[in-house]
Parts: sequence; structure tokens; C-alpha cells
Amino acid sequence: MTLCLAVSAFVVAAATAVRSTWSPCGLSMLSTITPFGERAKGHSYRATASWFVVGGTVGGATLGGVAALLAAVVRGWGRSPATLGLCALAATLIAVVSDTGAAGVRLPIHRRQVNERWLDRYRPWVYGAGFGWQIGTGLATYITTAAVYLMVVLAALTGDPLVALGVGVLFGLLRGLAVLLTRRLRDPAELLAFHRRFASAGPRAGRATVVVECCVAAALTAAVHSPVALGVTALAVAAVGVMAVRRKDALTVQRRSV
Repeated sequence: MTLCLAVSAFVVAAATAVRSTWSPCGLSMLSTITPFGERAKGHSYRATASWFVVGGTVGGATLGGVAALLAAVVRGWGRSPATLGLCALAATLIAVVSDTGAAGVRLPIHRRQVNERWLDRYRPWVYGAGFGWQIGTGLATYITTAAVYLMVVLAALTGDPLVALGVGVLFGLLRGLAVLLTRRLRDPAELLAFHRRFASAGPRAGRATVVVECCVAAALTAAVHSPVALGVTALAVAAVGVMAVRRKDALTVQRRSV
């Protein structure tokens, strides 16, 4: 069970980091730290982007440190692997319901973005590392998906502080590396074209995250070896599917009536 939880945590961390790039804050960074933008300010894009990646990794390590403390608590909790697996499965199903919006409810989020005034007030290494750290923590800026919470829960439930720390570092590193997507852009026109293509891929990224969550739920269900878990997962997936279809039909009717 520990191996299943660890693999699930790392997979969710990677999917969450990719999905979070489409958050308003992530999109803002792709527009702010660009080769031509840094050149116009007399700065080196390579240096600023490097500081952003470093900041993102440290931010992820900060989040991982919190998860590591929780993992230590879980280890001292002394619960059976089956109990931990059921807790992870419940958290995963909650994330699926929240991200699909099928039940009409979502987990609470906040919409904080980084302070772009830093660009005019501070040196490149300060705003590069500072922005990266905030984004790398996952919880300090705009939260796009419930998978952010799920990642922390799964990391904690492994009961292994080092694994939990690694999950956070992976998330922060990937979030930081996202800034390199604009490394070949030469002018605002290319940036605008990039954002058009990037925005069109956003819905697919959201659906891919839900697919990952469903796969994790299936893996946890198999690992738990419980008929109850299998039944609950099947009912939850069926309910989400029915609600999603109904919601889609309602939106279709609404659009036709406009």
C-alpha cells in the first residue's frame, strides 16, 4: 500500500503541476518573464528564468516540508495500510467530484496572484525567485484544481517524510520549469500566438487531470482489496458520470435558448 500511495502521490504531483500552469498566475508568469521582456528591461532572461526555477523548487520543498511533517504524524498514527488506503481513496474521489463540478460543488480555493509591482521595484533575482517560490508552494497563489490538495493528502498518507518531501520538490520543480515554455519567443506577436494555442489546450489539460485522478482511484481501489471500496468507487464514478451528463444537457439547452 505504501508503494501505491507513493506512486500515486508523485503521479498526481506531476499532473497537478502541469494543470496549474493554466491558472491565471501561471499564465501571467508566461507573459511576464519572456526573452524580449527581460531584454527590454536590460536583464538576462536566462538568469531570471533560472531564478524562477530555483524559487519554484524551493517553494515545492516548502510544501513538501509541510507534507513531511504530516507524514510523520501519520506514521505515528499507527493505522493499518487498509485504513490509509481508504482515506486516500476517499480524498481522491472528493477531488474527482470537485474537479468535474458534477455535483455542483467545488472545494474552496483562493484567487491570489503574485504582486507584479515587484517587476519595477526589485532586481530580477528577487522577483524571479520570489514569484517562483510563491507558485512552487502550490497553495500561496491561485488554485486551479483540487488535485493540489489531493497531492498533499497522498504525500502525507505515505507515512514517509522523505517521500512527502520529494513529492513537493517534484511539484515545485515542474511548476518552475513551465516558465521555459516561452524561451524561444522573440516578440509580442509570437507571445500572443503562443497564448492562443496554449489557451485552447487548457480544457484538455483539465480533463487529463481528472483522468489521472480516476486512474489513481482505480489503483487505490485495487490495492485496498475491499468489496466496500470497489462498490463505493463504482457508485461515485457512476454518479459523477450521470451528473456530468445532466449538467452538459442543461448547458446545451441554456445555450440554445439564448
